[in-house]
Amino acid sequence: MGLYKQWTDMVVDYVKHKGEDAFWKEYSEMEEKIYANLLAERGKVRKTTINELAEEFKSTPEFVMGFVDGINDSLVEPMDLEKVEADTEISLSIDYEKLYFNMLDAKADYLYNLPQWDGIFSPEKRKEIQKEYKASKTVVNENKIGRNDPCPCGSGKKYKKCCGK
Repeated sequence: MGLYKQWTDMVVDYVKHKGEDAFWKEYSEMEEKIYANLLAERGKVRKTTINELAEEFKSTPEFVMGFVDGINDSLVEPMDLEKVEADTEISLSIDYEKLYFNMLDAKADYLYNLPQWDGIFSPEKRKEIQKEYKASKTVVNENKIGRNDPCPCGSGKKYKKCCGK
């Protein structure tokens, strides 16, 4: 069984036996430590294994695999998680703008408010990324139907007399 599958099975089992709050408490503490370390080493590509990270941050390989799963979309070259094993060398080459954006998307305020971000982005740059994030979540209907336009349902009536009632 691959490590990624072990991670997903472990989450289900952990939540079932200890509860979701206990899971998120343990996971977020480990995740915060790793991110603080990686952000402090900005500009350096970290080459390591899951086992080495687990040992360094006093966690299990499954929890570290969860971290890798979370950061994968923010890497310059995302990994095929199904092929990653505990002793596979991984390269954590981070796209910091994408990482900050993804942390906003995950609503992980405990991560995007880490003090280590101050050394990476100016407050203005962080506000700019936050503005991009908010804009990406705003739905804009380009083709607004006017009340006197034909109804889009195809009835032949004006919108105001049909679906716009």
